[in-house]
Amino acid sequence: MTDQKTEIETITEPEAIAFASLGLPENLLSAVLSIGFTSATDIQALTIPPLLAGKDVLGEAQTGTGKTAAFGLPALAKIDTSIKKPQLMVLAPTRELAMQVAEAIESFGKDMKGLRVATLYGGQSYGPQFQQLERGAQVVVGTPGRLMDHLRRKSLKLDELRVCVLDEADEMLNMGFLEDIQWILDHIPKTAQMCLFSATMPPAIRKIANRFLKDPEHIKVAAVKKAKANITQYAWKVSGITKMTALERIAEVVEYDAMIIFVRTRNDTVDIAEKLERAGYPALALNGDLNQAQRERCIDQMKSGKSSILVATDVVARGLDIPRISLVINYDLPGDNEAYVHRIGRTGRAGREGMSIAFVRPREMYSIRHYERLTNGTVLNYDLPNIQDIGKIRIERTRVEVAKIVADKDISSMREIVEGMAAESEVSMIDLAAALLFQKQMKQPLQPKEDPKPRRDARERTDRNDRGGNDSRRDSRGGDSRRDSRGGDSRSAGRDSRPARDEKPRKAKVNRSDVDWQTYRLEVGKEHGARPGDIVGAIANEISLDSSYIGAINLHEKHSFVQLPKGIPTDLFNQLKGVRVRRQPLSITTSDEAVVSQAPRPARRTEKAPRHN
Repeated sequence: MTDQKTEIETITEPEAIAFASLGLPENLLSAVLSIGFTSATDIQALTIPPLLAGKDVLGEAQTGTGKTAAFGLPALAKIDTSIKKPQLMVLAPTRELAMQVAEAIESFGKDMKGLRVATLYGGQSYGPQFQQLERGAQVVVGTPGRLMDHLRRKSLKLDELRVCVLDEADEMLNMGFLEDIQWILDHIPKTAQMCLFSATMPPAIRKIANRFLKDPEHIKVAAVKKAKANITQYAWKVSGITKMTALERIAEVVEYDAMIIFVRTRNDTVDIAEKLERAGYPALALNGDLNQAQRERCIDQMKSGKSSILVATDVVARGLDIPRISLVINYDLPGDNEAYVHRIGRTGRAGREGMSIAFVRPREMYSIRHYERLTNGTVLNYDLPNIQDIGKIRIERTRVEVAKIVADKDISSMREIVEGMAAESEVSMIDLAAALLFQKQMKQPLQPKEDPKPRRDARERTDRNDRGGNDSRRDSRGGDSRRDSRGGDSRSAGRDSRPARDEKPRKAKVNRSDVDWQTYRLEVGKEHGARPGDIVGAIANEISLDSSYIGAINLHEKHSFVQLPKGIPTDLFNQLKGVRVRRQPLSITTSDEAVVSQAPRPARRTEKAPRHN
């Protein structure tokens, strides 16, 4: 891996005015302030007042200037949550951008009781989208092709639509959506307020503006100023192992002061942070669900060095300034190219050098050339540490730890114990030391082995349905990429699915009626978002317990009961007390409570504890 420093440009926030002076309703203003937006960018300051006044807006602004808040906040101010019909519709060029916009709007409207947001894009089954609409979503964010499909099916009705937004209009034009956009706009009420944003204003976009916008306020904002930073950019082509496994390897091998990991949704921040914590890398989740005090506490922990890994979404990371961050991981690629610059600009601050690694699926490789052009730099190929590299590092780390103990600690009493053990058991001191080392490395092997075949976690198995590259005209109408979600194409899927020659035979099923069960109380429940699968995964992973030996689970609001075999060793029991599910400690205790359902819970293959590398 060649070390090549590229001098790129990172975004610095422009001077702006206070949000409180823009006339937003109190519930929107409090939500914005709680996620860290204290002042408005130029586009927000210029756009929010005319939109609140009911005027159409034609905006020229680059991605990354804060357009989502510029149109989202005044549009939310016009929504009546008692009406369970779409009142705001946003057209976006790609599914990634659609999801990003939807999450931002949800964050802005978190204090609006009854607000629902539906995200409609190709490559995902229609069922969940029908449900979102049937439940009365007042906000609809989608790609043109899928919006057309729902309009044709009558599942999307726009008779109550109050605001329609075209985001990244020039990008939709470049992707061939011009006719689709015109068709959709012909189906919206004439009374709907229109807002069109575009980085450039080609004749075709101007023609749409002239036809559909009524005496618009024309707002043009120059690209934000940029400052120099030294950041080495890498891309790892996702293949062979899961992104989560790759992330764990990077966390173990790469030297960093502090790391920020960018993911797509707020749920992903919690999920990835919990998985890292279970793997031994404590991490904080930063998302729009945190109030201002929680957000500040999270950032303070990163700045002070109490925590070194932060998992965040784009929305809450805007303007984040933590000089310690030396590594940025793009776990999920951003919805637009300029957001990539914002992300990696979180490192390389205050004259320091930084490093970024993007996890790029084969179908997303086209993004690399955009990143290079945008940063005027080079994105190098990242060679992920392999199992042999991990083993060497773990052995060397253990050697250093042991040597430090010998040098710094008084181990004379321990030496006497070891000598006595060696004499009584008639084994050599080397064999005894090897046995103690073997016992020490049971949880994290010093010589890890590759899985017999690549693993995919639940999040990545749904990748083909939930996200992908550009939402092409074919994809946006429900088509799907033929790429296998492991990163290869469909021709290799059959070969990958065959059992490896050295794969171990399956274990015999446990007869649950033969297990002597004990009920335990856990201080985590429905209120914390816990599910039975979360509890099974946490327990199985922490103490290497086969999920067949986890019995019935009863979830209550603030606590749960679970059946486990009697006689769990004290050290393992104490180990479970500190395990977290949905950021909540289990605080496990024995209980005499009878579990309501004594029927054996069938073991699920997906609940087996993942093996550590």
